[in-house]
Amino acid sequence: MANDRTVGGALFAGGVVGIILYGLLMVYAWAVTLRVTAFLGIALLLTILAWIGYTMATTPPPEPIAEIPPMTQSPGETKTGEKPAGQ
Repeated sequence: MANDRTVGGALFAGGVVGIILYGLLMVYAWAVTLRVTAFLGIALLLTILAWIGYTMATTPPPEPIAEIPPMTQSPGETKTGEKPAGQ
């Protein structure tokens, strides 16, 4: 429990520091900051797309189902074979 609080506090502090640094970069080097941010955003999206494609290409297909057992009752019937009240 205490370890979770420590990790959470570190993530919170890192996020706040990151926001402040990003704000400073936007003020003093906005052109480079926007270019780097746009590149990283597109690179992240394309990396996720590539990962999904790789996973789909390398995952073997599932084994086919040999035989589906026949249904013994129709969907609207109860186990006794009677329709429920109100139908």
